[in-house]
Amino acid sequence: MMMDVYEQLAEALDRLPNGFPKTASRVEIQILKKICSPEDAALAGQLGGSLEPIDEITKRIGLPAEDASKALFQLVRRGLVWFDKQDGKPRFRLAPFVVGIYEAQLELMDHELAHLVETYMTSGGAAGIMKPQPALHRVAPAQGTAKPEWILPYDDVRAVLLSAKSYNVRDCICRAQQDHLGRECDFPLNMCLTFSHLERAPKPGDISQAEALALLDKSEEVGLVHTVSNVMEGLGYVCNCCGCCCAILRGITEWGIQDSVAFANYYAVIDPEICAGCGTCVDRCQVDAISENDGVSVVDRERCIGCGLCVSGCPNDIARLEHKPEAEIVHPPADYAAWEHERRLNRGLVER
Repeated sequence: MMMDVYEQLAEALDRLPNGFPKTASRVEIQILKKICSPEDAALAGQLGGSLEPIDEITKRIGLPAEDASKALFQLVRRGLVWFDKQDGKPRFRLAPFVVGIYEAQLELMDHELAHLVETYMTSGGAAGIMKPQPALHRVAPAQGTAKPEWILPYDDVRAVLLSAKSYNVRDCICRAQQDHLGRECDFPLNMCLTFSHLERAPKPGDISQAEALALLDKSEEVGLVHTVSNVMEGLGYVCNCCGCCCAILRGITEWGIQDSVAFANYYAVIDPEICAGCGTCVDRCQVDAISENDGVSVVDRERCIGCGLCVSGCPNDIARLEHKPEAEIVHPPADYAAWEHERRLNRGLVER
């Protein structure tokens, strides 16, 4: 019996390093049906995690090259497929569900999809996607909160932005989803920053370099955590996350996945002898790592992600970041290919 096209796509997604685990209710199939037609699912499910030229794909799917190319580029525009050029020829691969397909569904996000995704995440999807290591995202410290001599190039978000050539801002998919569920926080929606180190044609949502840097400043001012792809090189976005909406941080705050994000290589310290007990740091901490005890703020070292928001927001300049001991330092994989390889190994998708 031929496998259902949505089941086939779900299995193909789960074979990717990021994962797309099966749940008891199979709500993930309902998500895929919401996102794509049977024809789209049939085509996307034939792809894997390696970039392939169109001639290899056409041999497998039995479509003429022109028809296959047109269909694949439609899936690229909708975020189901990733596209690149090698040796001047287009190549395609299946995009992961997170980070990838889900983030591209802003136009489709509605009450139904929001509830489907919430059900999926809370019934095992989040654990299956976020528990395997390396983590999807890592925390980058707020600007100026750690000593300059400690900051490695991959931690300096401002420097990375300054080296880019184009910038774009769009709504946060997590807060957009939570809007349909009755979001309670009032953090700004239009805060997801993407950038490219290549020249490209203008597109809706483009902003200037100055506007991108201002958005970075604004996110720190209102108390949002910078998270980026968990790699040293090849960064292309900065998410500005809250612990109540953003799935990566909800791994910590709601779903008991302590390693849902890679912590920065710093931790917060607040001297109890001079803490004024104003509570600003408690309010700004997005992962509930700071609490009040006997009128002063106390940091839970194990829970602190090293974002520096307590430092940048402390009105009395008492909070500070300390560099972790060398034995605790964890460097991210070199690039996305290295990240995928480590993930495959850790998920048992390939042999060591």
